[in-house]
Amino acid sequence: MNKQSAWGIGGARIWLTLLVAASILLTAWRTPPPQSGHSARTPVAILVNPASPVNNLSLADLRSIMLGNRQFWPNHDPIVLLVRAPVAPERNVVLHIIYQMSEAEFRQYWIAKIFRDEMATGPKIVYGASATNELVVAIPGAIGFLAANDVRPGPKVLTINGLRPGDKGYPLQ
Repeated sequence: MNKQSAWGIGGARIWLTLLVAASILLTAWRTPPPQSGHSARTPVAILVNPASPVNNLSLADLRSIMLGNRQFWPNHDPIVLLVRAPVAPERNVVLHIIYQMSEAEFRQYWIAKIFRDEMATGPKIVYGASATNELVVAIPGAIGFLAANDVRPGPKVLTINGLRPGDKGYPLQ
């Protein structure tokens, strides 16, 4: 076996994973700090593609999905995670309540998950509210989040633990 074939597909996968990890880290270092745009009391809505068979999730089920532990919807469509960029205030709510991680822990979590080959890719980073609205509608199996007052017609807004954004006791605010 020559040296080139010894690396094979596995070696290429390792190099690709290292390149992705380096890209994520470089993006993290260049990302500006979060800006205040929404008050801390603004609830965060969880959005899914309108064709999604899901209308309600428990907070525990939502966490499992967002951590990449659950990768398919009940209809067997793959779940596509859309995560707001670090400049979005609602990202802080999601990191604190759903992920229970800091920004650095979140990045490290996804780098490790990809490196261990538990996921092919990490969440797709979305830089704007309108892009989140549009992508959730356009991508079958998509799930994302926005400040509730940024949700536009199109995506389906899930209830969490049977509560809608703005309801008393809604967990994502």
